[in-house]
Amino acid sequence: MTQLPFPIAEDPDAQTAERGRLLFAGETEFVKGVVAMSGLPPADRMEVCFAGRSNVGKSSLINALTGRKGLARASNTPGRTQEINYFTAGESHYLVDLPGYGYANAPLPIVAKWQKLLKQYLSGRQTLRRAFVLIDARHGVKKVDEEILSLLDSAAVTFQCVLTKTDKVKARDRDAVLAQTRAALAKHPAAFPELILTSSEKGDGIATLRATIATLE
Repeated sequence: MTQLPFPIAEDPDAQTAERGRLLFAGETEFVKGVVAMSGLPPADRMEVCFAGRSNVGKSSLINALTGRKGLARASNTPGRTQEINYFTAGESHYLVDLPGYGYANAPLPIVAKWQKLLKQYLSGRQTLRRAFVLIDARHGVKKVDEEILSLLDSAAVTFQCVLTKTDKVKARDRDAVLAQTRAALAKHPAAFPELILTSSEKGDGIATLRATIATLE
């Protein structure tokens, strides 16, 4: 049987799952919102970032990962929508919440400023190990997602696709969305060849994502 491109990540074994649990069992705190490269915290630990269009469920996923319901709400307050938000995961990792993209009504100068900062961050942050790009499992990869995927390619940042809201997808529709997502990702050389399926509401895939982050080198 031919292996599908971008297979779904398997559940971690007990030891790996425990590593993931321990990473996120520690203190998780909001560090700061960054509007310029000069404001980035010291590059003294590994970091992973989360990107996704608005309403994809990014805040809910970060809150589910950390077990802190209100943690990522900080990034949704007025004035923070164009900031790179830093959170700690224990003493060894940063979780980096990139602003949701796809706001059609954002003023062009703000969009341009944000895109410039994003490009600088992705190409210039040596401690960034992986980007997790969140895709709504009900819709698959949209045109608005392609820009960030191409940007990650050009910055040579490995990214992994995380499908959100999988509990909202009927079984008969899932295969079509997965096929569309796989076809879209196949065009991007920086795409890590494995999908993670999650539901923040049900907790599905959270242990897998925690373990993935905890075992990055």
